[in-house]
Amino acid sequence: MSDIDVEVVEDLSPAVDAPEYVLYGGKGGVGKTTMAAATALASARDGTATLAVSTDPAHSLSDALGREVPATPARIDDEVPLYGAEIDPENLDGGPFGAADGAGAGAMGGLGGLLGGDGMGAGSMPGADEAAAMQLLLRYMDDERFDRVVVDTAPTGHTLRLLELPDVMDSMVGKLLSLRERMSGMMGSIGGLFGGNGPDEEQMEQGVEDLRELSARVERLRAVLTDPARTDFRVVLVPEAMSVSESKRLVARLDEFSIPVGTVVVNRVMQPLAEVADVDPDWFVAPDLADCEFCARRWEVQRGALADAQELFRGHAVKRVPLFADEVRGEEALRVVAACLD
Repeated sequence: MSDIDVEVVEDLSPAVDAPEYVLYGGKGGVGKTTMAAATALASARDGTATLAVSTDPAHSLSDALGREVPATPARIDDEVPLYGAEIDPENLDGGPFGAADGAGAGAMGGLGGLLGGDGMGAGSMPGADEAAAMQLLLRYMDDERFDRVVVDTAPTGHTLRLLELPDVMDSMVGKLLSLRERMSGMMGSIGGLFGGNGPDEEQMEQGVEDLRELSARVERLRAVLTDPARTDFRVVLVPEAMSVSESKRLVARLDEFSIPVGTVVVNRVMQPLAEVADVDPDWFVAPDLADCEFCARRWEVQRGALADAQELFRGHAVKRVPLFADEVRGEEALRVVAACLD
């Protein structure tokens, strides 16, 4: 956005009306990172200590914010309380099932011993990346430095696996605890079951304790994600029929998990900026709908998709963000996007 006059947007400081946890989700390439970065920056400028965190393996949060975002939470702005983290599940201490502080025996702490070894790293089992992301989200929710956490989620499939983990892991925890109880006092038999290399009593007890702790943390995550007073999952889409249909299915799936979707963001709409936000549009290059046949035809397609979106997502706040002529990155551009989301 090199043509932006900074003075034009200097007074743009929209108050962020959002709960403690804001998650942006949707298909890849629809602009989730841009929305998350804009919301986090506006929240921090509002005086709220805010963490912007990306769980997408293909991180672009650093590019959107125009500054380096580390793998673990750190302050990334000297003037406002903005923190950032791009989760790297391959470099987690303790693995996806380790202790919250990374302590424990081997890659999985006491649970690794319970399962007969410590060679199960984060990348060695299905869903481990999502489990790793969930572990860190739980940790960040407990971090007293942050009053709000804004999450740039991975594309839809990965996000749904992340949201499925509480049920999957809760079932696993219950089954393993039940197995532990049934096998109590039968340690000799367990040794045979594991080929003579079964866990000893100390490993078993530590593993059970880890499981109980994990179960409690999973329940806490479920409680947070399903509380509309604390969480808003915001679905991002573009104004095309396929994207609207895919987003409808995502909203339906989130409803199955009881995840509250308060906001639907339609990005890259071919409308003048002044029609979607109370912003001085002098610098904004709007599509020429009168003399550009391509622009006019694309707008007709978008109008149909927008009408469908308004109808399908009735009951949700539907926000529009216009199509910018330049790449949306850096503070000035993100503040304009935040004004559209206000």
